[in-house]
Amino acid sequence: MPRYSEQFKRDAVALYENNEDLTLHAASAELGVNRSSLFTWLKQYGTGKRARTKSLRDQAQATTDSERIRQLEKEVSKLREERDILRKAAKYFAGRDTLVIRFQFVDDHRTEYSVKRMCHVLKLNRSSFYKWVNTRDKRRSKICSDALIGARIKTIFDDEHGLYGAKRIAASLNDDTGFPPINHKKVARIMQSMGLKGFTKRRRCITTRRKPGHRVMPDLVSRKFTADKPNELYVGDITYLPCKGGKNMYLATVIDAYSRKLVGHALADHMRVSLVTEALTQARNVRGSLKGAIFHSDHGSVYTSQAFRDHCAQLGVRQSMGAVGTSADNALAESFNATLKREVLRDRKVFDNPIICRQEVFRWCMRYNTRRRHSWCNLLAPDTFEALNSATLTQAA
Repeated sequence: MPRYSEQFKRDAVALYENNEDLTLHAASAELGVNRSSLFTWLKQYGTGKRARTKSLRDQAQATTDSERIRQLEKEVSKLREERDILRKAAKYFAGRDTLVIRFQFVDDHRTEYSVKRMCHVLKLNRSSFYKWVNTRDKRRSKICSDALIGARIKTIFDDEHGLYGAKRIAASLNDDTGFPPINHKKVARIMQSMGLKGFTKRRRCITTRRKPGHRVMPDLVSRKFTADKPNELYVGDITYLPCKGGKNMYLATVIDAYSRKLVGHALADHMRVSLVTEALTQARNVRGSLKGAIFHSDHGSVYTSQAFRDHCAQLGVRQSMGAVGTSADNALAESFNATLKREVLRDRKVFDNPIICRQEVFRWCMRYNTRRRHSWCNLLAPDTFEALNSATLTQAA
């Protein structure tokens, strides 16, 4: 058995301890000694440096692995929480993914998840969510107020057969002194939320047929459909009212430009001169006299006829006519005709029969003067407008 000096043994141990990549078997082979002998020398002369280093390294590795595991577990927990939030949110939204609904979801699940986490997952601003929560009472109060106003709007809307829009309904609401004034824009918003909309529709038909050779009257109006007082300027026209079976009824009108009042009208199944003379005669009966007034019309054959001109001369009325083929020169009468057809016919294309046509048109014409709010009259009915301004006109005179 070879004998090794003590220094050799110490050097062998130092070689092994200072080289961490050197195993006990490799070290013993490199030194040419028995592995058991090297192991005995480690027990006798070893400092334990390599064991401590290995222990520290193992501990560090274990700490790193433990930290990594905790981090992974945390990430898995966050992903699971996000999955649960999105899964519940998908059922909650039911295809209505709006900002308000997301706010409501966060508010309903505050006890299950943190607000911060839900806002992050649902891509919400936390400050916006808290503002939404803090203004909840104000919103509820507004909803109740809108509901009360909506009930009043629905009553007026139904009473006017669905013909009034936001401005006219707002004027009707403001006539009630028991409630604060309301803006027409707010009325429009509430009507839109309720699905209410004033009926609008335009129909067009040419009824003016000028006969060649008939005398043309001068244009005394020049598209200025205004008057300083009643009984100064009238406009008139004939419009057709379609009935089933291909028949038409015809309405002749006489409208005061001062208040847009329908002073005279006549309804018949023909377009003869007697139709327009009857309407003008009715206007004379309502006003008492038409002497000195201007009657403006288009170039229809009934208005250019000698019989109608003689009738105007007998009543002291001066005739006026716009250009041929230009509806704008008689826009006031054209607008009245369009409004009448839109609000009486609505979704129908024709009246059921002439009797129903006469009844419905007569009723609308009466309401037009007494109840229907006109934008020209500051959203007052023509009769109300004239009554309120009669005192002013008398004092000015």
